[in-house]
Amino acid sequence: MVVGSLLLIDVLAAAVLVALWYFIFARINRRKGAKVLRWVEVACSDRAQITEAHWLGASRLQAHVRFAAHWFENARVTIRLLPRPLPIQWLLSRYYKQRETVTFEANLDYVPGIHLEVRRHRWLTHRTSKLSQPARNWHVSRPGPVVLTTSTHWRKELPPIVHTLMSTRGHNLLNVRFGPDAPHIVATIDLESLSDEQAAASFLGVVSDLAAGASTSRQ
Repeated sequence: MVVGSLLLIDVLAAAVLVALWYFIFARINRRKGAKVLRWVEVACSDRAQITEAHWLGASRLQAHVRFAAHWFENARVTIRLLPRPLPIQWLLSRYYKQRETVTFEANLDYVPGIHLEVRRHRWLTHRTSKLSQPARNWHVSRPGPVVLTTSTHWRKELPPIVHTLMSTRGHNLLNVRFGPDAPHIVATIDLESLSDEQAAASFLGVVSDLAAGASTSRQ
């Protein structure tokens, strides 16, 4: 009887701790998501407005955006945060080094004739001392961005898009996808790169430049 009572107390205590954990970290996520969404709203206030926003679970906030100009239709912004309210999922996300991201996706006023997916990778080394050892006879060069492509044909739509991606502002994008299937354009940025309204405006500016470059190449 005593063992059963202690077990029941332990179960109730664990349930209370889990509920308290969920409440606290869900609130933290909601505050963080709301702050990022305010940055986006301020950044696009002169050309678009957020018409609807809702949470998809405790770690994903999605907002629909209506642009005054053409180019973008059925646009939406999705803020993906770490699943902090769920302890096991949060630990797994930390183990796999998942990132918090902001994704913009929309249809364009034309259907792209290309399938393009760009992913950014950076290779870094912190062992410069070993590279500089005379005995190794290393020849180290520091090139600019390098484009590795699986396409055998460099279509006319690609130069303005690639040029924008290789610009200073485009370096912060994690991946970009163009395609004839909806949504026509999807662009994702690391949330750490989106620190204020100015960074949010820069992100939306890059997306606009990508759409404009692809549109210009069709003319």
